[in-house]
Amino acid sequence: MTTAEVIVIGGGVNGASALFHLAQAGVKNIILVERGYLAAGATGKSGALVRMHYTNPYETRLAYESLKIFKNWDWIVGGECGYTATGFVQLVAPAFEQELRSTVAMQRAIGVEARVISAQELRELEPGCRTDDLTYVAYEPGSGYADPIKTCYGFVRRAQELGASITTHTTVTGVRHAHGRVTGVDTTAGPIDAPTVVFAGGAWSNQLLGRLGIDWGLKPNRLQVVIFRWPIAIGRGHMTCIDAINDTWFRPESDSGTLIGAEWIASEDSPDNYRETADPAAVESARARLVARFPAMAEAPMRGGWAGMVMMSPDGRPIIDQVPGIAGLFVIAGDSGTSFKTSPAIGKCLAEWIVDGQPRTADLQPFRAARFAEDDPWGKVATYGRVRRTVSR
Repeated sequence: MTTAEVIVIGGGVNGASALFHLAQAGVKNIILVERGYLAAGATGKSGALVRMHYTNPYETRLAYESLKIFKNWDWIVGGECGYTATGFVQLVAPAFEQELRSTVAMQRAIGVEARVISAQELRELEPGCRTDDLTYVAYEPGSGYADPIKTCYGFVRRAQELGASITTHTTVTGVRHAHGRVTGVDTTAGPIDAPTVVFAGGAWSNQLLGRLGIDWGLKPNRLQVVIFRWPIAIGRGHMTCIDAINDTWFRPESDSGTLIGAEWIASEDSPDNYRETADPAAVESARARLVARFPAMAEAPMRGGWAGMVMMSPDGRPIIDQVPGIAGLFVIAGDSGTSFKTSPAIGKCLAEWIVDGQPRTADLQPFRAARFAEDDPWGKVATYGRVRRTVSR
């Protein structure tokens, strides 16, 4: 029987963050178990936006605390995570100006560097951007994007230097528990005994939670992104953007292209059997939406695309909780594709909860699984007119 102090299930960025923060907190015998290879799931396909703009304070706080780690990566973790501060803008229709101003006021109260700017100011920042359908937008000069795989690998490498170990190509087949407490896991390589387990299984969450009799209404969804090379008329970078009018998001890709999310055609699928390449319809639709904001992109060559799986929760927000009735079993699930930017803080909060008895970096109570049985626990949250929940990475 292999034994550990903590087992982390899942080698994506949330599992990697938890592994690092536990090791940094002094936990010595930690094992991460991954069914495939590191970043094989949603992390490896992530658009990796690093933006603070959420319309609720709870996710905003997680993003704000995570930004501190992205900005100081070399000092806190070591190496590089590919963080690039392009600046970020949230675009909304004029009818939602008051919602936008209220959101930015909430962000600023938390400490986020954000402000409302006019369409004219946006034109000065982004000369190639169409702004005739805008009046005011939210602007975060310090936000941008990172490299999702470098981020995941960076957490794992540093955790290994601190004594953690990883086991890849090994599937956890069950979680063992007795007398109301977790006792370990069963895997395809044999059992591992441990009093604490962190489950960060991404799109595979239902396979393990179902064996525990848990149904939180999680649904795996296939999402797509497309990359276009900048045409000669562009010739320069642009900011990271969520465009609520055209129902999309995009960011620079390296120094010569734009990565755009085609999330409006999300569809339920199996994480074990889905097409990893982008659909032709997604390419054409993405191009049209990008051109609607940057007309010069009409001459942008398509350079690639892919699809990945995320796990959607009923309200589009992650579950971060200790499983009721099974002490020592912690879960991050159903992040709906938004948790790359918040993963540093999520891992830190889970480590604090395990080591110190409660999270200190941010309040995780709003992310409890029991909220689905409650009546509107988060209250009214601005949507900027979008019917579909955002799954922007």
